[in-house]
Amino acid sequence: MKGIQGTSNKTYRQLMGNGLRYEIPKFQRDYSWEAEHWDDLWQDIRALLADEDNEHYMGYLVLQTSNNKEFQIIDGQQRLTTMSLLILSTLKCLKELVDSGIEAENNLKRKDSLLNSYIGYVDPVTLISNNKLKLNRNSDDYYKQHLVLLKELPLRNTNSSEKHMRECFNWYYDRIKKEFNTGESLAAFIDNIVDKLFFTVIEVTDQLNAFKVFETLNARGVQLSSADLLKNYLFFVVDETKPHISEIEELENIWSKIVGKLGEQKFEDYLRYYWNSINKSVGKKNLFKNVKGNIKSKEQVFELIRNLNDTADLYLAIQNPEDEFWRDKPEIRKSLKELKLFQIRQINSLFLSALRNLEVENFRKLAKICSVISFRYNIIGGLNPNAQEDVYNTVALKISSNKRFEVADFQSIYVSDLNFENDFSTKEFKNTTRNHKIVKYILSKIEVYQHKNEIDPESDLFTIEHILPENADDTWGNFTFEEINRSVYRMGNLTLLERKLNREAGQKGYVEKIVLFAQSNSELTKTLPDNFNTWNEDKLAARQRELAKHAKAIWKIQELSNN
Repeated sequence: MKGIQGTSNKTYRQLMGNGLRYEIPKFQRDYSWEAEHWDDLWQDIRALLADEDNEHYMGYLVLQTSNNKEFQIIDGQQRLTTMSLLILSTLKCLKELVDSGIEAENNLKRKDSLLNSYIGYVDPVTLISNNKLKLNRNSDDYYKQHLVLLKELPLRNTNSSEKHMRECFNWYYDRIKKEFNTGESLAAFIDNIVDKLFFTVIEVTDQLNAFKVFETLNARGVQLSSADLLKNYLFFVVDETKPHISEIEELENIWSKIVGKLGEQKFEDYLRYYWNSINKSVGKKNLFKNVKGNIKSKEQVFELIRNLNDTADLYLAIQNPEDEFWRDKPEIRKSLKELKLFQIRQINSLFLSALRNLEVENFRKLAKICSVISFRYNIIGGLNPNAQEDVYNTVALKISSNKRFEVADFQSIYVSDLNFENDFSTKEFKNTTRNHKIVKYILSKIEVYQHKNEIDPESDLFTIEHILPENADDTWGNFTFEEINRSVYRMGNLTLLERKLNREAGQKGYVEKIVLFAQSNSELTKTLPDNFNTWNEDKLAARQRELAKHAKAIWKIQELSNN
């Protein structure tokens, strides 16, 4: 993988040996694991101890180094901190045996040996610890002065990270003390697990390469905290100016607000959409490079995160058509619901720019244009979304600069009437939940257009009926086996039918089905027998061409349709 200095599997013993040092960047996320995480690890460890040949995979560690001796922990700080606290809780059990005079000399040797191997060196005169692991700015003092020295842990005036560390330490202490009651068994416990817990270690040379690694692994389904990397860079820029503590606190406060607002929405996605609403479009892989290239001063950092905070509410509203923001804007809400149904994300940057710079009426017009374009381009045409995103970015920058746009700006991604009608006339929709919703939406729109009959596409009353059944064989009607395979999912073979009637229709022949169709409240379905007294591939294609003509008139931007 490009940008990686080295990749290897290492046990915990190997990670902590040979004088290696690890530092969590000072502005990385605080320690936040809770009982469910501690228990997961504990149950895995107990399973390891029950099976001598077993091992447990602890996941990825992403480390940044320039000398292969000192490492910045880019991802993995929660796991390494937890392991350190588990070992310290074991050392406390050993210390209590020493203090009680139980094999005092041997247990003191065991405690000191484990401390030196996995925690660090404590100066016997100054009692200053020189640790293998250095935590972030909100955690390291508490770790060094209380946890490593095995002192009584203060309960008051502690921050959230310190509280979580204290609770983790005590949680493991309670369980280890119950499980192991001799110095030998305590030492054997640690000696055993450090060889059975292993990590995939990825070493990079700088933050930019770390970010690329994150993007690559995230694309493979391994969720790493690239938001932490971005945060660390921004805080690093401010920290270089030797800021007053109030500036760091304000930065932390705004950052927390942004993350809190976004909730389940990924910060990296939001940052990219925001960035592309005011800059030339950049993909995920080059996002961090662009941020680093443009955000270099304390003033720029504060401007960026304040704007991100101010814009987060708009981003969330774009994602949720039911947001209170759209309460008195029904037409905009309607367009946003359509775009959500189509799963269109290319509009996010454009809409962020538009909401900040356009009047409501112009935004309504823009949302409608994007919905129609998306239906023609994405849903029916299945065309390359990259070209679409480039156009949206150009319009976003135009709106940011001039507070306006023209309908003609979208001409290059507006599928022509001829191409749209041709595409629609051959369109298939395989039987998926999303396609089911899209087909109901299409048919309900045509129902209103052709018959002035309102049907709620979100209602469970209606389902999608396959006139030629999905599981038909070549004894069904006038279809060969090949015709069935190429016809069953075509739009012309689909119609709206009440759930009860659909169940009755089942695998019945066309003549039997049209008796049920006549009972439907969908005029498209009810009138099928009037137009088609038999059903074969030609009739199906004719119906689909008819639907395509209606669709061309419904999903249309008049100013762009003279092509």
